[in-house]
Amino acid sequence: MAQLTTKKSLNLDAAKAIGNAAEAKARELNFTNCVAVVDDGGNLIYLVTMDGTQVGSIHVAQEKALAALRFKRSTKLFQDMVVGDKPHMAFLPGAVPVEGGLPLFVDGQIYGAIGVSGMPSDKDGIVAQAGADFAATLR
Repeated sequence: MAQLTTKKSLNLDAAKAIGNAAEAKARELNFTNCVAVVDDGGNLIYLVTMDGTQVGSIHVAQEKALAALRFKRSTKLFQDMVVGDKPHMAFLPGAVPVEGGLPLFVDGQIYGAIGVSGMPSDKDGIVAQAGADFAATLR
């Protein structure tokens, strides 16, 4: 018999808290970043652009979040593949081979993703990880 499943979903308060944790890390390190948080459908729930962040980072942060969501993995994984022995991964539709996008999971289920842009990608990754670390505490 067909059954519906129950899943956790990202709400605005949780998305803000995740974004705020990432922004706090950026401020601590004197970075200027754009932080995007999307739900499991790829809908933008929260976006913050810190003063001084380049305008192009708004789009890039969202694309990093969407790529992490689409493939259920860090965008750094794609970056490492492109730099390593799989340069063709740069052409995988929907992939963003630049560090700074992380999926968000609860109980093994993806419920959203965070994307960060504005600094060199390794620094974006640090900020994204701070948001993801906070997200891991949510239930």
